[in-house]
Amino acid sequence: MYGPDDEAVACLTDLAGAGPVLELGIGTGRLALPLADEGLEVHGIDASQDMVDQLRSKPGGDRIPVAIGDFADVEIDGRFSLVFVAFNAFFVLLDVETQQRCFANVAAHLAPGGRFVVRTFVPDTSRFERDQHLEVQAVAVDGARLSASRHDPENQRVDSLIMWVSNAGVLTWPARLRYSYPDELDEMAAAAGLRLEHRWSGWAREPFEDDSAHQVSVYGRA
Repeated sequence: MYGPDDEAVACLTDLAGAGPVLELGIGTGRLALPLADEGLEVHGIDASQDMVDQLRSKPGGDRIPVAIGDFADVEIDGRFSLVFVAFNAFFVLLDVETQQRCFANVAAHLAPGGRFVVRTFVPDTSRFERDQHLEVQAVAVDGARLSASRHDPENQRVDSLIMWVSNAGVLTWPARLRYSYPDELDEMAAAAGLRLEHRWSGWAREPFEDDSAHQVSVYGRA
């Protein structure tokens, strides 16, 4: 079907029921387009017009309504059976207050019986030495991608410089995130009137363990 995202699409389709569905940080439609192909009515929010333009250029991309803005605050018409945020996009909200507003905004847009799904990595600060980390993320025939990161443990922030190094030169771009632990997500959910229904370590609904590297949390109304 769609390769590496098959499990995500299958899980989200099952949780969505009849829809409609709202994706926070829809980007170029990596999940939204296959969900729409499953027959679901899909909407999105994204802060990047460039990303949405790429979505629009893809087959079927013009049928997905997208609001441009910060998904913690933007207003969108309608109520949804499923709201989800994947690919660690929740962590682009750079302080706990903004993350809390996101939960409140989602709760206001859930239909009766609706669910909010959050997929992120599970923070592991042990990889930082003196609050710094250098990682080779990918190696290809024509170059390599590296990440140089600085950790602010007090504010749970990571500021990174991503580099693509090739014979043609070096391309760089910044990345910033504010991570939250699973129990912190649960506290934000509770403050917004939501409760944890399920937590898995992946889209195939594998059990969540203490050493899980990723988590998929499903919240419903309390």
